[in-house]
This record gives sequence, structure tokens and C-alpha cells, in this order.
Amino acid sequence: MLVQPHNTMAHGFLLFLIFIFSSNIYTKLQACNQTERSSLLSFAHTLSPPLNWTSSNCCHWEGITCNDHGLVTNLCLTSKGLKLKGGVFPSSSLGNLTYLTHLNLSHNSLYGLLDQTELFLSSNSLEILDFSYNLLSGELPFCLLSSIRILDLSSNHFRGEIPPSFFQQAWNLTSFNVRNNSFSGSIPSSICLHSPLIQLLDFSSNKFNGSISRGLGKCLKLQVFRAGHNDLSGFLPDDIYTVSTLQEVALPQNSLYGAISERLVNLTNLKIFDLTSNDLSGGLPASIGKLFKLQVMLLDFNNLEGSLPPSLMNCTNLIDLRMGDNNLVGDISLFDFSKLSQLTKLDLRENNFSGTLPLSLYSCKSLKAIRLSRNNLEGEIHPEILSLKSLSFLSVGFNRLTNITKALQILMHCRSLEFLSFKASFMGEEMPADLGMVGTDGFENLRILALNNCELTGQIPVWVSMLKKLEILFLSFNRITGSIPSWLGNLPRLYYISLESNLLSGEFPKDLCRLPMFISKLAAPQEDDTELELPIYVSHGTTFLQYKLSYYPPAIYINNNTISGNIPIEIGQLQLLHDLGLHNNKFSGNIPEQISNLKNLEVLDFSTNHLSGKIPSSLASLNFLKYFNVSNNNLEGQIPISTQIQSFNASAFEGNPKLCGAPLPNECMPINGSDPDNKNIQDHVDNGHQIPQFNLSVALGFIVGFLGVCGPLVLKKWRDAYFQFLDNVKERLCHCNSVNS
Repeated sequence: MLVQPHNTMAHGFLLFLIFIFSSNIYTKLQACNQTERSSLLSFAHTLSPPLNWTSSNCCHWEGITCNDHGLVTNLCLTSKGLKLKGGVFPSSSLGNLTYLTHLNLSHNSLYGLLDQTELFLSSNSLEILDFSYNLLSGELPFCLLSSIRILDLSSNHFRGEIPPSFFQQAWNLTSFNVRNNSFSGSIPSSICLHSPLIQLLDFSSNKFNGSISRGLGKCLKLQVFRAGHNDLSGFLPDDIYTVSTLQEVALPQNSLYGAISERLVNLTNLKIFDLTSNDLSGGLPASIGKLFKLQVMLLDFNNLEGSLPPSLMNCTNLIDLRMGDNNLVGDISLFDFSKLSQLTKLDLRENNFSGTLPLSLYSCKSLKAIRLSRNNLEGEIHPEILSLKSLSFLSVGFNRLTNITKALQILMHCRSLEFLSFKASFMGEEMPADLGMVGTDGFENLRILALNNCELTGQIPVWVSMLKKLEILFLSFNRITGSIPSWLGNLPRLYYISLESNLLSGEFPKDLCRLPMFISKLAAPQEDDTELELPIYVSHGTTFLQYKLSYYPPAIYINNNTISGNIPIEIGQLQLLHDLGLHNNKFSGNIPEQISNLKNLEVLDFSTNHLSGKIPSSLASLNFLKYFNVSNNNLEGQIPISTQIQSFNASAFEGNPKLCGAPLPNECMPINGSDPDNKNIQDHVDNGHQIPQFNLSVALGFIVGFLGVCGPLVLKKWRDAYFQFLDNVKERLCHCNSVNS
């Protein structure tokens, strides 16, 4: 039967009315509660920059979510650059949002104290509270809401102890994160008595101290326990081994001691086990192979002993295995690494392993990084290593390896290789002059090459000129002869050159002064600052980790050779250079004025050469110098006057009999009836204001010097920074030891 046209129109009109009616009902349901709108506006008035909350319906505002009744349930304003206008977080206005379940203000710049009576006590619906990555301070409130499930206060400035009462009503708490604050006292293990549903506890990077008390065993659902970078001591509590749900235990950088308990194998769900940098002793549990799900085991910097248990090779899901800097022993070539098919990183440096490089290791096709340096290994690099197609990091220095030519001829075909260190290996062999490289086929992605401390003979090899991605070159402490090749100036990414303590001769090549990475950021190729697969360990006072090559400053070290001739004036083009070490050579002539163009220079050492003439007065403009030394030359005349120059010890100028002026004790004698000090000043200031400006500069120099030296010694915060600065300078001067390869 045919439908009549007027019936069709009526049906369509009816549907239209239903749509309009439904839309009106939905709009009314979504209409903003005016009381809550006022509360939100009150909150917004305390923030800057201002929020674009102008429409009448607050449910449509950015970051606001309402329920069907127009009541605010979610407030999410992350990464908005928000700051507080006052000194106390305005939690009272937010306390009026009685149906608020999610509050996320993370990654802003909110500072001040939390109102301890409003937000935490009146918002009975609040389930998720995230204030991470702000500048909030003060202590935690007396008690936490019973409705809270997830609390994230990480990366703020909270301090003090966590009060025992804080968790008394936190029955629903599943995640508690206070990482990277300044909390002190003991880890509140009693949390498990009140919050049995807890799954994540993160106390990392605070000031917690003392031992970890029993109680964690009551957290029957705990999956993640982190408390690294604190000052914890003692043993791990024995009841932690009863929490079979644990997937991650991470307590690096503490002072925990004792042996790793055999009961560790009860944690059958464990995936991450990190106790790096503690005082653990004894050996690994013999049955550690029962941890079938283990993926990451980090035990560097401890006092572990004995050999690796054979059962370790049953942890077939291992991805990252690091046990460097311990006292482990055994013939490493006897271990069958082939079972660890998923292994990507292996670090066993600084132990007492013996034997040859294990061939079974080359069956781990996923390997990206191998570090076996500082052991008692011997033998050669085998061609089977080429099966590791993803290998980008190889460090096997400080071993008794032989045949450097064969090793380099093999490894040049590792297309992914970025970091190669043979430091203190192949002792006394000859540097291979030719590896048969054609075009860019060899070492095509190599970024750092360390062949230092090997006592290698021969010359700087030409094949290095083909390493177009090379950034850092260590050839120091060898017996390399010949001159510094001019083609070094053609390497587009090279910015760190370490050739010191060799037998190099000839002159400083002018071509070195055109390296793009030293001249300007515009001329240099875009830096590849991706992280290395394993960290570079640097030690000065305490050990810290660096995953990026940008840790190394732009530098040229050719000291302790027999380089002669003048320092080229073209050196003034190296405007991005930070460190320049030319000491203990045979340089002659004057110090070029163009050195003053190196405005970023921090280390300048010309000592023990045959330099003559005056110290250029323009060097006074080098404001970033941390280390300066021109001792034991033939320099003469007045030492330039500046706060920077006069801040260095007299030993930096000694051994120049004709040099005078502060900081040396010998004063400059007047010449032709004039005061040389005044003559020096005339080169820099107007004649009519010589004496007042000179006196002012001396006064300012004294004040700045006094505050710079004595101030830090009086104020604890600055004292710590001052000695850290001295450590940094010392470490920079001993830079060649910073790659523990």
C-alpha cells in the first residue's frame, strides 16, 4: 500500500518535535549549577594567567566535566602554566564542588601551602587528586579523605614527616605517589594496615631515613614499591617477600645492606628489581631462575660476591641485566647467554670475571648494548658479533684484548654502532693505518670513539676522516707520533677532541679552527642528543649517570705533546669552545688577542710553553673562565686587571719572571716616571675618571671575590654549591677518565 504524502510529512514533523524536546531536556540536564559556577570563578580569580571561563554554562568551560544534573565531576587543567596569586592554595572554593571526583592540576607552577581543613576534609566524593609537578610546599594534612583512590603529589616541595594519622581513613587508597619532594622520617609501613587495597607506593627521591619497618606484608595487592634516592639503611623487611603480587621493587641510591634473601624467589610476579648503589653483599640467590617474569635486574654499585648462578639463564624474559661495580667472579665464557633471547642490555663492568668474550652472547639477537670493561677478559673480537644487528653500544676496555686491527675491521660493519670504547686494551699495539673503508660504509653511525690509554703507536689514522657522524674522539695517553692532521677540521659533527699525552709534533693546524661545531650553532649540523643505551658513569665525590653525549663540553685537548710554532690567530673563530688545553708543549710567540673572542671559554691552559709578550688585556672580558693557567712561560708586563683574572691563584702566573701585578706578589715598577698601573687603566677608561673608576673596580673586585669565596663557606646552601663547583672543575680537568669503559 502506498503511503500518503501528508502522512509522511506528519511523521517527519513529529520526529522534529521529539528531537527539539529531547535537546531541551538534555540542555537543562547539562545546565551548570550556579553555586558551583561561583565557586569555580572564585577559584579562577586566584590564578594567572586568567582562564577563558566566560560563558554562562560552566559545564562547557575548558577542563570542566559535569554529570547529567549539571554538577561538576572533573576539573582537569594540566600544563597550563598556572600560577597562584596568593601564598595559599585556594582549596576552600574547590571544597564546595561536592560531586567532584577527579581533580588534576599537574604540570603547572602552583606554589604555596595546601589548606589543610577544606579540600582534604570536605570533598567526600573526591577519588583522584593529582597535584604533581608544581611548587606546592608545607606538610601533609592530618588526615586523608576516605574516598581518595589515587593521590599524586610528586615533584613538589612538600616536607616533614608523613603523619601516622594520614592514612587512618584511606580505606580506598590504591595509589600513593610523593616522589621527588623533601619528606623526611621513616617510610610509613603502617599504610598497609589502613589501606589494604594499595597497589602503588612511590617514596622515591626524598629524605626518608632509617630502616624500613615490617608492615608491607599487609599490602596484599601491592604491585609497585619504590623508595630510591633516599637515606634508607638496614635490611629489606622480611615480610616484603610474602607479597606475591609485587611486580616492581626499586630502592636504588640508599644504604641498604646485607645479602639478597633466598626468599626473593617467592615474588613470582616480579618484573623489575632495582637495588643499584647500596651496600649489599653476598651472592645472588641460587634459585633466582624461578623468577620467570623478571625483565629488569639492576644491581650496580654494591659489594656482591661469588659467581653468577647458572639458574639466572632461566630468566628468559630478561631485557636489562646490570651488575657492574661488584666483586663477582667466574669464567664468563662458560655461561650460556643464548637462552636470554630478549636481552637488550648487558652491563657487567668492573668485576673480576675471567675468560674470553662469550660466543653465546652473540645469540642474543636483540642486544643493543654490551659493557664488559674492567674485568680480566682476554682474546679477540670475533666476526659473530656482526649478528647483533641492533648493537649500538660496545665497551670492553681495561681487558687483555689483542689484535686491534682485526677488531676494528670487524666492527666497522656494525651499522648501528654509535659508542665504541676500547680504553686501556690492545696495549702497545700499532694503530691500524688502513681499515679498507670505502665511502661511508664503515662506522657510518659512530658518534664516540675511545682508543685512549692503550699505548698505541703509529699516527692518527686517515680512516677517522671518514667518520662523518663522529662527535667525540679519545686518542689520549698513547704513543702516537706525527702531526695533527688538517682533515680533522672537515668532520662536521666533531666537537670534543682529546689528543693529550702523546708524541705529537708539528704546528697547531689552522684547519682545526673551521670545525662547524666550534664556530656557530647555525653552521653546525643539528645535534643528535638522543640517549645512549647505557649511561656514562662520572665520578667526582659521588657517582652519577649521564645518558647523553652533550655532557661533554666543546673542547680541544692537545696538551702534553711537543706541538710548536705560534698559536694561530684563527683560533678566535672557535666561539662555541668551552675548554682549550695547550699546556706542556713548545708553543712560542704571543698569546693572540683573538682568544678574547671565545666568550664561552671556561678552561684555558697555556702553561709550560715558550710563549712571550704580554697577556692581552682583552682576556679580562672572558667572564666564564673557571680555570686559567699561563705559568712557566716567558710572559712579561702587567697582568690585566679584572675581577675574573685576579680571582685565580698566583700559581696560575708563576714561572714568568717578567710578569708583575696581582695576584703575583711582585708589583710593577714605574716606567719613565709614570705609574704602570695608571697606564694600564688609561687603555680602558677616560682620563678624567681614572682614579675613581680604578678604586671602584678594586672595591667591587674585593667585594665580589670576598662574597664568592667566603659567602659560600658561611651559608650552608651556598657552601654545598661552592664545593660542588670545585668538584666540577676538578672533574673537567680530569675529563679523560670520565668514560669508564
